[in-house]
Formats: sequence, structure tokens, C-alpha cells
Amino acid sequence: MTIATDFGSRGGILAERNLKYVLIAPAVFIILLIGLYPILHSLVVSFQDVSALFENYDFVGFMNYSRLFGDERLWYAMLHTLVITAIALPIELVLGLLMAQLFLDKMPFRQVMVALAIIPSVLSPVVVGAGWRLMFDDRYGPINAVIRLLFNERFSLPWVVDPIAVYPALLITEVWQWTPFMFLMLYAALSNVDQSLEEAAKIDGAGYWSIFFKIALPAIWPVMAIALIIRALDLVRIFDIVWVLTRGGPGTFTETISIYLYQRGFRQFETSYTAAMVFVIVIVLSVLVIWCLRRMEMTGAKSR
Repeated sequence: MTIATDFGSRGGILAERNLKYVLIAPAVFIILLIGLYPILHSLVVSFQDVSALFENYDFVGFMNYSRLFGDERLWYAMLHTLVITAIALPIELVLGLLMAQLFLDKMPFRQVMVALAIIPSVLSPVVVGAGWRLMFDDRYGPINAVIRLLFNERFSLPWVVDPIAVYPALLITEVWQWTPFMFLMLYAALSNVDQSLEEAAKIDGAGYWSIFFKIALPAIWPVMAIALIIRALDLVRIFDIVWVLTRGGPGTFTETISIYLYQRGFRQFETSYTAAMVFVIVIVLSVLVIWCLRRMEMTGAKSR
């Protein structure tokens, strides 16, 4: 009787342990089907020679990968993407921190103002790009009209086609839309900082910046790092705003890696070459994300 009871209890424990795997199996299968299958398919196609002209499904080795090193347009597209990321990301971080600090103080209608502040982030990038394209219009746009009113009656700058002005126009649009996302993440993190530590630091005579850099910033660092990673990945794959504003122009002056992939894959139908580019980009981004996460863990361990 005891043996049967013990066997039954062990069987119940094993069934309970296996139940959680059974329950999550459908979700894991769907994620693998949606996320993993396209990557594996791209890997297979990248070793073939499939394009609009002919379909060669035989193994061609590393032919498509060798083309990447001599493709100047690809490297320029990567450079444009890195420039946008390197400039927009710090600006969004700084502005997001300043907005979060501002809204931490008690003010009338704070919740309403926070809700209004995050509206740009919930708009479609296509809508935002179209709206700002109208704003930057050289003849009828309000930006040029205000500049003419204040400084020069003959001023007319074609923002989205002028090589000097096109990057400021892109960055203004990108920062305007996604700074509220950074603000919301940092505002939530700063709201949960232990106030007793800050009050104790004030009693000991610590100043505002000393409290911020030695107490608040280390406390919100994990959230800030995650927000930076999310925004960096979004900026690396930026497409909508650039496409609506400039179509990668003038010429290929603002062509990002996503726009170049679109041109190669869906305009010129170089399927195998595009697949090779996609797979290399996925590998590079995966390595960078893993490195960033490990750095975060190391930083968190040191702070503890």
C-alpha cells in the first residue's frame, strides 16, 4: 500500500511538472514557426542563386556573401543607419531623462500632460513621416513660413531634398516621435526609486546632481539599458519615416540598411543576395544584443 501510494505521489509530481511544458508548447511552436523558420529559410536561399532573371536552387557556395564586401552601396547604407542611430539615440535619452525629471515634480493635471506627451509614440511612423513632410515643404510648410516671418522673407529651404538639411529633418522627425517612449520608460523607473535614500542624501548635504548620478541613475540603469537596446534596434531597422520623407534620397544620401534591403529584395528581386544580407545582419545584431545584455549583468552585479 505504501509503495503504491508513493508511486502515485511521484507520478502526480511528474505530471504536474510536465503540465507546464505541455501548456507552453503551442506558444513556443508558433514563435519558432514565425521567428525561426524565416531565418533558416533565408540561410538556405543565401547559398543559392535565385533572382528575377533565373532560379538556380543549386548550392553556389559563398558567392552571395563574397559580394557583400564589394558592395559600396551596402556599406554606405550601413553608415547612414549608424549615423542616424548615433545621433538620435543620445538625444532621445537626454530629452527623455529631462522630461521624466520634470514630470516627477507635482504639477496640476500631471496625468493628462503625461498622456498628451506620449501621443507621438502611438502614431504610425507613416503618418508621422507624412505629417512632417508637409511641415518641411519649402513653399507651403509652416517651418519655412515661420523662418521667413522671423528672419528672411525670401528664405526657402527644400528640407527633404537638400543634402545639408535632409539629415536634420530626419532626426527632428525621429526624435519627436520616439523621445516620448524613452520618457515613459524612464519616468516609470524614476518613480520607483527609493525616496528614503534621496532624503537621507539631502540631509547629509548632497546636491541635486550628486543625488541623481549616485542614487537615481544606478537605480534606473537596468530600465535605461533595456530602453536603449529597444530604441537602438528600432533605429537600426528604421524604414517608415525615412521612406515617407525622402525615399532614401536625394539619390542614396539617406538610404538606410532597411531601405537598401527593400530595394534589392522587392524592387530588383535579388532574392538570394538579399537573404545573405539579412542573415549577416541578424547574426551581427544578435551578437551585439547578447554582448549588451552581458554587460548589463556585469554592471548590475558590480552595483550590488
